[in-house]
Amino acid sequence: MVTTTDKAYRAMLGLEKYLTQCSIEKPLRELIKLRVSQINGCAYCIDMHWKDARSDGETEHRLYSLPAWRESPYYSEREQVGLRLAEELTRVTDRCAFEDLHARGREQFSPQELSDLAWIVAAINAWNRVNIALRTVPGDYQPPRAAH
Repeated sequence: MVTTTDKAYRAMLGLEKYLTQCSIEKPLRELIKLRVSQINGCAYCIDMHWKDARSDGETEHRLYSLPAWRESPYYSEREQVGLRLAEELTRVTDRCAFEDLHARGREQFSPQELSDLAWIVAAINAWNRVNIALRTVPGDYQPPRAAH
């Protein structure tokens, strides 16, 4: 018997499958997932996306400085705008500030990229909340091996 949880999980995996091939480059996707997970305090997702980013070649100094990305010289303007959009979409607090940020986003991202970025943020926020609710224990996740 397929439970509602199984159906919901499969639906989320379908979204993730799309996002792995979306218009946002993989390094930025991982930075966004990690940053949103830090904001939400999801230990499991922080562990997962740190390991995925490292496995894909991301540098430790960029990962260590991610919580302070605004003060760090390691991120491109595009990455900075993407991270700020991700933070604002996660917190959804000040609508006026978001309008100004969205204008900057249009300078760095195409309409398709902005849409994909919003879906990346929505998906990782959902995963964070589910893993926090289920008290998923971090530590055992291992990144998939890259196909050679």
